[in-house]
Amino acid sequence: MMPDGFGPSPFGGGFNFMFTLVPIIIAIGFVVVIGGIIFNGARYAKNARSPKESVYARVVAKRMDVRTSTHHHGHGAGDHMHATRSSRTHYFITLEFENGDRREYLDVKGLYGLVVEGDQGYAAVQGDWIVAFERSATND
Repeated sequence: MMPDGFGPSPFGGGFNFMFTLVPIIIAIGFVVVIGGIIFNGARYAKNARSPKESVYARVVAKRMDVRTSTHHHGHGAGDHMHATRSSRTHYFITLEFENGDRREYLDVKGLYGLVVEGDQGYAAVQGDWIVAFERSATND
């Protein structure tokens, strides 16, 4: 029986439950964050090591992926918590090749605003990245 008269703890052990659960949650969070950093670093290294290829293609689609996150922070004891929202936008360009295959590339060089759907020309691709696009003079 709890000393405040509200009955037994639903967690079976009062505060002992929290001292067991919180370190587990922190450890899981740590593993997820470190795993994400390693995964993204490995993906970046793979793309950076890939050879640049020039391929003739047509731009068939463009899309944006906006990710928003909120960060909470305070400045010390007795201060109020403040929330900061931030967002990151990734731009993607889908190319269709002469054989009919299509593939989406991450725009890492700011080409998104320079190309329109239907543009044809030579695309420089490196792994999962599109790094250049030179429009052909005979765009249909």
